[in-house]
Amino acid sequence: CKFSYICRLIYCTDMRITLITTGKTTFDYIREGMSIYEKRIGRYLNFSRTEVPALQSTSSLSHEEVKRREGELILKKVKPEDRVVILDEKGRRFTSTGWAGHIGHLMDTGTKSLVFIIGGAYGFSDKVRERADETLSLSDMTFSHQIIRLFFEEQLYRAMTIIKGEPYHNE
Repeated sequence: CKFSYICRLIYCTDMRITLITTGKTTFDYIREGMSIYEKRIGRYLNFSRTEVPALQSTSSLSHEEVKRREGELILKKVKPEDRVVILDEKGRRFTSTGWAGHIGHLMDTGTKSLVFIIGGAYGFSDKVRERADETLSLSDMTFSHQIIRLFFEEQLYRAMTIIKGEPYHNE
């Protein structure tokens, strides 16, 4: 759109956001919460979640080998044109309004495909880290790779409501 800020306010974006996770979400309460936020996010943009299967029989593998194998599965889901953001406690931190501004900036500058990745229990392989365009932290604390899915989706929804000026976020 010629006037991207105005178009973003009206239509939000034609940006596609994908969340790649490692392993299944096993807790019903997390799945239910994610379902709620995925429906809400869908009102603003094209959002999808892809689960990379958890590795089986890993007790004989080193943590580095688990990360390497998970990384290979993750990278098969990433396209060359994707802007990739890994979620890691050592990443860049934002306030909710700062995060909304960052997402809005990516929309305004023509980012078409934004891929967020939540790694497994041992984190990311070097190859996944090398492929990442950004590293994002949702907290200084460490959370399970299952619960962070719900936290991420809630924050993405919150960012969309801030961008649209809707009354969800209070400051």
